Amino acid sequence: MKNSQTTSITNSLEKREKLTGWLLITPAILILLFVFAYPIGRALWLSLFTQNLGTELKPIFSGLTNYNRILTDGRFWQTLWNTTIFTACSIFLELILGMSIALILDKSFRGRGFVRTINLIPWSLPTAAIGLGWAWIFNDQFGIVNDILLRLGFIQTNITWLGDPFRAMLAMIIADVWKTTPFIAIILLAGLQSIYSDLYEAHAIDGANPIQSFQQITIPLLMPQIIIALLFRFAQAFGIFDLVQVMTGGGPAGATETISIYIYATIRRYLDFGYGASLVVVTFLLLILAVAIATTVIQKLKVKSNV
Repeated sequence: MKNSQTTSITNSLEKREKLTGWLLITPAILILLFVFAYPIGRALWLSLFTQNLGTELKPIFSGLTNYNRILTDGRFWQTLWNTTIFTACSIFLELILGMSIALILDKSFRGRGFVRTINLIPWSLPTAAIGLGWAWIFNDQFGIVNDILLRLGFIQTNITWLGDPFRAMLAMIIADVWKTTPFIAIILLAGLQSIYSDLYEAHAIDGANPIQSFQQITIPLLMPQIIIALLFRFAQAFGIFDLVQVMTGGGPAGATETISIYIYATIRRYLDFGYGASLVVVTFLLLILAVAIATTVIQKLKVKSNV
């Protein structure tokens, strides 16, 4: 009898805890649905219509016509390639530099707190303002990059950095890496702070050198933070807009035009809402797919590193 009463009380408490938990997370779920689910659902619905305010004010149901148009849209595939190159190069460099900075800031030295503080300044500045600053830094007439290279004798005449496809993409990558590397560094630094120094001491006693300790202790234990940093940065870099808009506007000749810039031009400049909505949906699906693939690959690497 007592056991049944105890079980009943336990079940009642569990139900009450679950109900309390659902009540607490319900506002967050509603906010997420309003902020994320509704816009994507609305874009999906609009993508099934042909609506261009320049030619037709009333939307006309066209089914999958907009998606068929994407398959033959060379500009879309070019912007997808540009976005992929920008994202891959930026994340790769940011991970290497962020790890290096995190390892340095994890050491004890005088003024470490001050250095950690100023390390976050690039990340805290508005991206549009940074893009404008870097556009002037790479300016062919008045930019400091050309001035330094001329003074050092590496070049004889000014280089048009933002007027060449390769150099314009390189300038954008440099600007993005400068701004967002501190974000990765601070996340990795938080992970490094949670690793006990006793592990390194025991590993050193066993005859391991610093490189072996980094490979066998630091990387495996830091993998959760690496995954979080990479996923955050992947989503942000893949949807980059303000930096590109301010620095190059997608030029020269579309060489640095990303998907977000193309969507902006389609909707705001050409007033093609139906096709623009289909671009949003396809980009969202590609982002979800890429994140899923990246997560799977990183998890496999994590398992291998643990083994």
